[in-house]
Parts: sequence; structure tokens; C-alpha cells
Amino acid sequence: MKRISLTINGVRRQHIVPEDRVLLDLLREDLMLTGAKQSCDRKGQCGACTVIVNGRTVRSCLKKVTALEGAEVITVEGLGTPANPHLIQEAFVLAGAIQCGFCTPGMILATKVLLDSNPNPSREAIQHGLRHNLCRCTGYAKIFEAVELAGRFLRGECTPAELRSKVDDNPMGVSHSRPWSMMKACGLAEFSADIDMPGALEIAVVRSPHHRARLKGLDLAEAQKMPGVVGIMTAADIKGANNMGLGDNQPVLCSDNLPVLGAAVAIVAARTKKEALAAAAAVNLDCEVLPAMRDAHAAMAEGAPEIHPGTPNICHTAGQIKGDAKAALEKSPVVVSGNFYSPLIHQAPLEPEATVAYLDGSGEDAQLVVIGRSIWIHQHAQMIQDAVGWDNVRYIEAFAGGQFGIKCDLTSEALAAAAALHFQQAVRYIPSLEESMWLTPKRHPFHMQTRMGADADGKLTGIEMEMIVENGAYMSIGPNIIERALAMLSSGYHIPTVEVDAKLVYTNDAWGGAARGAGPPQANFAVESCMNLLAAKLGMDPYEFRRINTLQKGQTTSNGQEADEWAFSGCLNRLEPHYQKAKKAAAAHKSGTIRRGVGLAGSSFGVGEPGDVSHVAVEIDPDGGLSIYGSVADPGEGNDAMLTQLGAHLMDLPMEKIRLITRDTETTPDSGVSAGSRQTYMSGQALVKAVDALKAAMAETGANTREELEKAGKPARYMGINTMSHTGMDLKTGQGKVWDAYCHGVQMAEVAVNTETGEVNVVKMTAVVDPGKIINPLAVTCQIEGGMDMGAGMALREEYVHGETVDWNSYKFPRATNAFEMETILLETPRDHGPLGAIGVGEFTLVPTHPAIINAIEDAIGVRLYSMPAMPDRVLAALKSTNG
Repeated sequence: MKRISLTINGVRRQHIVPEDRVLLDLLREDLMLTGAKQSCDRKGQCGACTVIVNGRTVRSCLKKVTALEGAEVITVEGLGTPANPHLIQEAFVLAGAIQCGFCTPGMILATKVLLDSNPNPSREAIQHGLRHNLCRCTGYAKIFEAVELAGRFLRGECTPAELRSKVDDNPMGVSHSRPWSMMKACGLAEFSADIDMPGALEIAVVRSPHHRARLKGLDLAEAQKMPGVVGIMTAADIKGANNMGLGDNQPVLCSDNLPVLGAAVAIVAARTKKEALAAAAAVNLDCEVLPAMRDAHAAMAEGAPEIHPGTPNICHTAGQIKGDAKAALEKSPVVVSGNFYSPLIHQAPLEPEATVAYLDGSGEDAQLVVIGRSIWIHQHAQMIQDAVGWDNVRYIEAFAGGQFGIKCDLTSEALAAAAALHFQQAVRYIPSLEESMWLTPKRHPFHMQTRMGADADGKLTGIEMEMIVENGAYMSIGPNIIERALAMLSSGYHIPTVEVDAKLVYTNDAWGGAARGAGPPQANFAVESCMNLLAAKLGMDPYEFRRINTLQKGQTTSNGQEADEWAFSGCLNRLEPHYQKAKKAAAAHKSGTIRRGVGLAGSSFGVGEPGDVSHVAVEIDPDGGLSIYGSVADPGEGNDAMLTQLGAHLMDLPMEKIRLITRDTETTPDSGVSAGSRQTYMSGQALVKAVDALKAAMAETGANTREELEKAGKPARYMGINTMSHTGMDLKTGQGKVWDAYCHGVQMAEVAVNTETGEVNVVKMTAVVDPGKIINPLAVTCQIEGGMDMGAGMALREEYVHGETVDWNSYKFPRATNAFEMETILLETPRDHGPLGAIGVGEFTLVPTHPAIINAIEDAIGVRLYSMPAMPDRVLAALKSTNG
């Protein structure tokens, strides 16, 4: 131990610490300064733990406290407060640089150090200054703009008040700052691991080290004797159904079949995390290791053993038949084909899968309270209830450090809940990044053998596709992924005939779940690639080919749904001058080592699926304000702004009089999952209906206040319910109305390819998007930019290998130095059924990005890549193959 004296946020402190104590733990655990975050398992990879020490940025997860004698430390809590924020915090809020907020404190402190030394940095200097700080949400563009804006503030060129004064007071269509942004900028938003629970047990999970095995026994004797251990539980100790999946084959704790590396078999509870991890490592697993089938082809091979005994490895099939595609392609003068592959991809939220759980009360009347990262709190509370066998479950949504679909599944919550119930004590489960990768679903790998044809005039004639989707070890939402891919297969185009045979296949790999776009991004890679292949074979420009094949009102999508609007054509038209300019610029770089190319892709993304329902309630408050109740999770996409601005507009109130109650099953009606871009469309319209009911009651009684309303015998609270009543798609033919509305858009990629190294750099992405009536233009733009950055990763870098991808470096997480120029053009065509004509945009944003980039690579070097990502070695191999 060593006695250290240092100053933290202006307060001189003395601490006696062990030699291995790092600054991050001192701040978070001893001083409860939780603005500094932990994401990368203390490897210094993410920058979320950044603080300032003696005027320099320091990654506090690496810095030993014993090296800080006499140091001056500043954390985000010492920089400013919501009532008195620092100018840099103001800039991040006003620029829209804050989405989930997990990375924000570290970004802000890194910005301060940069601007202290360089008050007017270039964009390159900003990228260099933030090179250690990761962000998954934003694509970095708005962060760079925030740094530049902060520099203007600090140089006295303008003030936050001046910028705010230029913002229209009208709630609708205006880029108001998001309600929760300043709290995040000041490090005060509580994420799951930030929640203080004195005396809580720490748990660690014993997991299978094998890709496929049968558990024959567990030896707990040594682990039970280790220091600090309170107890160990296994599957036999769970009183409920012991299933935590959206399917029926994902145990909370496994007792026999271990179908994937990381399958959980036991929970160790101890006084400290260190003790829990040590004891978990001492548990001896007796396993029969079995041959693993890591891909669909192995799992589908003749004689392959069943991954879940009694269930075929081909666990779901679906199809789409529109006309006679085979005959149409046989008659087509131009046909292209290819076997396209989209790999296993991690959604890569920065926050690990942390959960805390405790019992409120005692005995059979106790309520099991779970606090975690859910985006579907009512559904997850029910799943936990069934899994652990406890009727009274409450789920509270903490702030979430990104999710991108990953939290449609339960991950750590069922384990924490089971432990809290079994040990009858509060527990914290804060898994490492590597473990978080093991226990979460991924984007499904797709194999797509595709044929697509056109007539001599360039009009599409049909498409055939054999789609094999690797589902991994557990069911999750695998069937829904296939159905979504089929329901949006034709993108923005008119394809007269379609025949698709789709198979979902269990493998001994990480299981697939929801991931931004959830099915259509993979299928769109094949379709948009074939669009370019056909254009080339016809000798047509790719833009013109898309223009003449755009779906028109009255025509039908691949699932036979007639278009009653189709704003896709407007997006394509708006992009044309940008496309012509980019093509001209690229033409000057068609020889030499660095070659430039331009690629296009589009998407028409459906929302409002059959049977969807959302409940939102409103209540007029005693002061004339409005409280909005609904489980509308917001892990960063902007639902706080959507609800606030809609509510203020509908009630003609200032936005500060709108109060959101959204994070607790105890206080909210069920608004459904925050996924599939559904919350604006579904819950926004439910809010409209709730306000309409309130206003009708006020008009009927002549009341203007809560008091007057109640005196007239009317309630102060009203429920709005938004339900989709259409029937959906036939699973055999893939025909039927699936979506109530669409978000449309087209993207253009400009790339530079190094023909000697194979390296591909995105020079610029341009997006034209029509999301209906726009509630908050800045929030929409931020979603599009973040999605394009994620799509670029999908195209160029990202591929998850279960058991080998263990941190952000091995995953090739996008950094500030990978960022590229983005331009977003927003169009507005109000939709008939959305809230005031609005529709969601968050899922659409990456669907066209990766095919546009792959198409641009071919335009640059004349080589078609059929598999993603386009790593340098794959680009070079394709070049070598083409050049003989």
C-alpha cells in the first residue's frame, strides 16, 4: 500500500492505495465520479475513461494511482454542471455531438486539452487529438463540428446564447437540443455500472470454453472454498423455465448441451468482483468435446449431428414467389449472377452488458428489480419472470451506451436476476468486453446465390435467390430476420418476378439477432451489386439504370405490396447533380496507384409491421405542463427529442413544460421495442392519439387546467393506442402487405483505392433521404451520419470471429482517423399515417452504405467483390485474379 496526495476537481485528497490501483477505479469506486467509463477491459483502446492529469489527457484505466503524487486531476464532473456548463459541453450539445453519451465525457476532456494547446485546430489536428477516443453512434462528424464550435466559443467569436437565439421556437421541424444531452455532457447520466449499490454481491459466470460440447459434470469444491465466495448456483437452482431467449432453446444456465463457446453453466457470487472471477476460474468443467459446425454448410451436410438434439439444423424456411422468375430469366437477354456473402458482425456498442438486480421487500411479496440496458422493458420483464420463476418483476432502463439492435435479446439481465433471487441479495454483474461479446447476438451471416435479369431496354425482368442464413447457436429473432429481408428485397426498384428460397440454419457459432437494419442490409448487398453488374453488361450508367427501374406508384414490391407513395424517385433525382460531379472528379484518377471510384445504392425501408402496437399515455400536470408516459427507450437515437417536440407542438406548450416518464415498467404503458425504426411511427402516433383524447375532454368540458378538468369529472390522464391491423406476408409465397409506410433514400460513395496495398478509403458519402415530415433535422442527420459510418465498417473492416475477436482492436472498431466527409440532404414527403406525417430513420441509414462502397470499389479498379468486408488482402487477391 502507498499513501498518495493529489488534487481532484480542485479538492486536495489523500488516498492509501495498493500498488496496482488505477485511477479509473479510484474515481469510480472510491469517489463515485462515474463520468469516466470503462469499455475496453482496461487496455487503453476506447478513451471512454479519459481524464485530464496535469493538463494532459490520460487514459485513467491505465494510469496507476501511485504515479500521481501531487497531480492535478480534472474529470468531467469538475468541468461544468447542467446549471453552469463549460463552453465545450455547450458546444457538444448544440452541435448534436451527443447520442448515447457513453463516450461523451472522454471526448469532451480530450477536446479541452486539444483546445487549450491549439485554440483553432484544423480538421486533421482534431482527428489526431481524438485518435484514442472511440464513438459508435455519431460517425465522428458532429464531434468534429462540436470541437470547431467550442473553439469559436473560446475564441470569443460567438456565444451559445447567440446560437440558441437563432433557433425557431416552433417545436416541429427545428433542431432543438435534445433534452438529455446536457446531462450526458456533464457525466451525470447513470449507466448500469454507475449505479451505487452498497453491499451488493459481485457475480461472475462460468462459461464453456468449447464451441460445442456436452456437460457431464461440474466440480465446485475448490471454488466454494475460495476467499469471499458467498455461493455458487447452477441450472438446478433456477425455479423457472430457465430460458432467456426469444426462442425456446437458450438456457439462462446450461445443464447438458453446450452449443456455443461461452454458454453459461454456473454463477459465482462473491464479495468483490476480483474474488468472484477467481472462484469462477477455479470451477472445473467435465465436458465431452464434440465436433463443431461453425458454418451453415457444415451444419447442413448429410449426417451432420443436430446442434439442438431433436431439432433439425435447418430450423426455419421461407420463400418469396412473385410471377415466374425462372421463365422470365430464361427469356432475358441479359442475366448476371453471383454468390454474395455478408459476414458475422458485432453491433459493437461501447458499453459492456452491465446489469444490477435486487429484491425490494421480503418474502413472497418481494419485487425483483432489474436495472439494465434494455430497449424492450415490458417484454424483458416478462421473459425474466418466466425464466427465473418469480411473478413480480420490475425492469428499470438505465441510460444505455449504444445498442443498435443488440438489446432486443436479454443478455446479462436474466443471470443477474437469477442470482439476486437465489442468493436473496443485491447483485452487480459487470462483464468484461470480451465476455460481453460472448453473451450477445450478432448480425447474421448471409450466403446469397443470386441471378438477376433485364431486357434489352434495361428494364428488370426478375430475380432468383437462394438465401442461406447462419443463425448461430440460438433462435433469437432469426425467422423475423429472414422475413424482413424478403419483405424489403426489391429495395426501391420494380422487379416484376421473384423467386427466393430462404433457409435459417443453426451453427455452433455466435447467434444472430437484431442488428441495425435487421436483414435488409445483407440482402441489399446482393441486390444492389447485381444492379451494377446488370448496368455494366447493358452498357448503361448505374444511375440511369436505377432511374428507369425505380418503382412507381401503383406498381408492387417483391412481396406484392402496391405502392401508394414512392419518394425513392425524388431522392434519386436530387442526387443526380452530385453524382455527375463525383463521376467527373473520379475520372481524373483512373490510372496510377491511387484510383477513385463512385458507387450508388438505395433502400426503401418499411415500418409499421403487422400486429405492431404501441401504448403512450399523457397527463396534464397541475402547472399546465404535460407528462408523457411510455416505454420508449432511447439508447441514443433521439426519442427524447421526438416525444418532447411532438408533445410541445400538439399542446402548444414550451418544451420545458414537457416531462418524459419512459424508463420503468412500474410507471409506463408498453410502447414496444425501440428497434426497426418503429418508435417515431408507432409511439409518436400513439402520443398524437393520447393528446387528441385529452384535448377532446378539455373541449367537451371547457377546461383549461387539470383542476378544471377534474372538477368536471374527467380524468387528467389519457391513453393513446396505435395498432397495425394489416395481415402481413404469407410465409410460403412471401406475398402480402407488410409495411404501413416506408423511409426512402439513396447514397453515393466516393472511394480511393490503393492498387499496391489494397487499402480502400472512403473519401465522401452523400445521402439523400426522405423520412416524411421531419421533427428534428439535426437528430435525423446525426442518425444518418452514424449509420453511414457503421455501413462503411461493414463494407471495409468489420468481421466478428467468435473466440478470436476479443476487444476493439481485434474488431477493427472505427476511429476518428477513419472518419470521412459526409453530406446529408433531407427531403420531406409527409406520410399518411405517421405522427404529423413523420416516420423513423435510424435503421434505414446503413442499408445502402456498404453496397454503395463495394460498387465504388469496382468503379475504381474494375474488380467486383462478392464477399465483405473488403479488406486489403481481399482487394489485392481480387485484383490479382482479374489481372491473371
